[in-house]
Amino acid sequence: MAIKHYLQFADFSLDEYEYLIERTKIIKRKFKNYEPYHPLLDRTLVMVFEKNSTRTRLSFEAGMHQLGGAAIYLNTRDSQLGRGEPVEDAAQVMSRMCDIIMIRTFGQEIIDRFSRNSRVPVINGLTNEHHPCQVFADVFTYIEHRGSITGKTVAWVGDANNMLYSWLQAAEVFGFHVNVSTPAGYDINPALVSPANQRYTLFKDPADACDGADLVTTDVWTSMGYEQENAARLKAFDGWIVDGAKMKRANKEALFMHCLPAHRGEEVSAEVIDGPQSVVWEEAENRLHVQKALLEYLVLGRV
Repeated sequence: MAIKHYLQFADFSLDEYEYLIERTKIIKRKFKNYEPYHPLLDRTLVMVFEKNSTRTRLSFEAGMHQLGGAAIYLNTRDSQLGRGEPVEDAAQVMSRMCDIIMIRTFGQEIIDRFSRNSRVPVINGLTNEHHPCQVFADVFTYIEHRGSITGKTVAWVGDANNMLYSWLQAAEVFGFHVNVSTPAGYDINPALVSPANQRYTLFKDPADACDGADLVTTDVWTSMGYEQENAARLKAFDGWIVDGAKMKRANKEALFMHCLPAHRGEEVSAEVIDGPQSVVWEEAENRLHVQKALLEYLVLGRV
């Protein structure tokens, strides 16, 4: 089977996602029923972290073990990558010693360079530009709770960050629409959006973006690596909190999602994230299940 990587959401077709969604349902059901399932017995996942993580490390490491394989954690500070080894050289070596690699790093160009020199599949665990695994988990969570996401409206309230760019790609793949509201100065970078993408609308008022939405989602105002901008961002994002008033503008059956960690009182109010429309904990758990399906598919192909 030809090597296939998962570096951004658009790397897979709708047909592939539909297959992976069905596999996720099966794998999750086995997990809930305590049924052993070890298709990746004797296979090894290497996880390379340049950015810290809770959910990404836990979901990939636990998932690989549950599939019968082994997961090895590498932090760039503790490896030769942190001492200046070329990414290309690291990829050549690492990919000769394992079956699949997950990388959580800063610039997308790093993971692109790595994948071009890898002999095994590479998964994007997060970059500054894209977070495909999280948005795949979010799409799966919506489908699990409300059925098809095709034709629905997703409201994005907050920074134009890696989550938003993956949501915009997902909208093209699945055929839904994204209402986007970002503060002035934190707008979409056109270079990170397909010129052909007609699946989103920009709103100056975040409450207007939530009007009629089937899903409202946000993220922290200061993403990892931008901590020095925190004070300026808190001022610029004033009014962009997802609160009860904004959720009332959404459809009655609308869901709320957040990729976590969350700051109650900043990007989301406690009444929303801890309220009945919130599915953030199910969303977090589903990282485990969709990534197990992803690992299975990239290593074994369709089963």
